[in-house]
This record gives sequence, structure tokens and C-alpha cells, in this order.
Amino acid sequence: MDGTIRRAGGVALWRQAADRLRDMIDGGEFAQTQRLPSEAELALRFGINRHTLRAAIAGLVREGLLRSEQGRGTFVAAQDRLSYPIGQRTRFSEGLDGQASDLKTLVLDETREAAGQKLAVSLGVALGVELVRLDTIGFADQVPVSVATHWFEAARVPDIGALLRATGSISKSLAAVGMGDYVRASTRITARRASARDGEALRLAEGAPVLMVEAVNAHGGRPIQVSRSRFAADRIELTVGR
Repeated sequence: MDGTIRRAGGVALWRQAADRLRDMIDGGEFAQTQRLPSEAELALRFGINRHTLRAAIAGLVREGLLRSEQGRGTFVAAQDRLSYPIGQRTRFSEGLDGQASDLKTLVLDETREAAGQKLAVSLGVALGVELVRLDTIGFADQVPVSVATHWFEAARVPDIGALLRATGSISKSLAAVGMGDYVRASTRITARRASARDGEALRLAEGAPVLMVEAVNAHGGRPIQVSRSRFAADRIELTVGR
């Protein structure tokens, strides 16, 4: 991933430089805990000024991919991605069990809304049916790894928000209302850049890459939950199985 940064294309120069550094680290050009070349060398290599290069490094330091030591330079942070399996019975806590000692899901916001066309079809309900919308954040050892938006039919699980606040787990919350053995009906995985809101929640620089997982869970052959989860790409890898 050598070469200069492109001046056209609509992506900020510092963001392009951060992406280039990320690719170099992921590609093994720099070993974990290795010190990066000097700012002057990297700026020359990318064809940008040192101010832009510093902004790129600051963004990756904020994300935890790099660490900066006063008087010593910038180093690759020792970090292993968590492996999150996606299969027929995907569960946040069970999927990361053994990789982190403290796993929890917190509710950021709870609202009610009428089902639009897409959600109505996904949940198998009539257009305009009342839904519970939950915005959540998932932590592994106090580090935010995912933010998500979930929708449930309000008539079926009216207290899902209170249950989630009490249990810290969607699977435990659904089990409490007799829907513990739900299965994954569909999954769609894409990649995107973090929005300002997601970046703040996940402690990422705005525009950092996230993995988007859109899913429908079902119980007894009937959809019960639609979710759109955004995972910090530098902290989580998705593995797809049966």
C-alpha cells in the first residue's frame, strides 16, 4: 500500500493516510509494538504534509490501533481482534465467551415507532404496527466493540427494554419471555465508515471502518427481532458458520 495519497475522491487526506497506515499494519509491514517510521518519512512517503500525517496518527491512536509515547515516537499497539461467530444461534455473550471476562450490553435509548415497509416485511407484521426500538452498545472488558439498533413488535415484548437493562443481555431478556431458543433467520454483512455518532460511542475517529450486520431472528418460525449492528473493524472479526 505504498504511494501518494489521492487529492480527489471526496475522502479527507488525513483519513486516506489513516487508512493507508491501517492497511500497512494489517498487512504485517509493522509488527505489533514496533515503532513507526518518523513523521517526516511517512509524510514524504504518502505525499502529504506533517500536519495531515499527525491528524491521521491521532485518529488511529484514538481508535487504539497506535500508541504515542512522548519523546519516543509512535508504536503499533499490541492488540488481537475478538472473533465473533455468526451462525444459526448467534448470541453476543456466548459468541465472545472465553475471549473477554466482562461482557455486557447497555441500552442507550428506547423509543416506540410505527413499522415502515421494510421493517414490517422483516418482522412479518402489518404496516404501522407499533415497534419497540432499542439502541444499544456492547462492551468486552470495558471496551466498546459494537453499537446496534434493534426492533421488536411491541405487543409481543413490551418490556424488552426494562428486561435488557436488568439482564445486560438480549438473549437472557428474550428467554425471560419464553423466546430463549431463537434462531438466526437471515444475516447480511457489509462494510461502511463510522458515522460521527457511532464513532463517538465506539471511541473511533469519524470515518473509521465498521462492519455492519443486518439480521433477523425468529422463534417458532416467526420473526421476533430485526437488528442492525455496527462492529469496530479493528476490534472484531466476524466468522460465519452454520
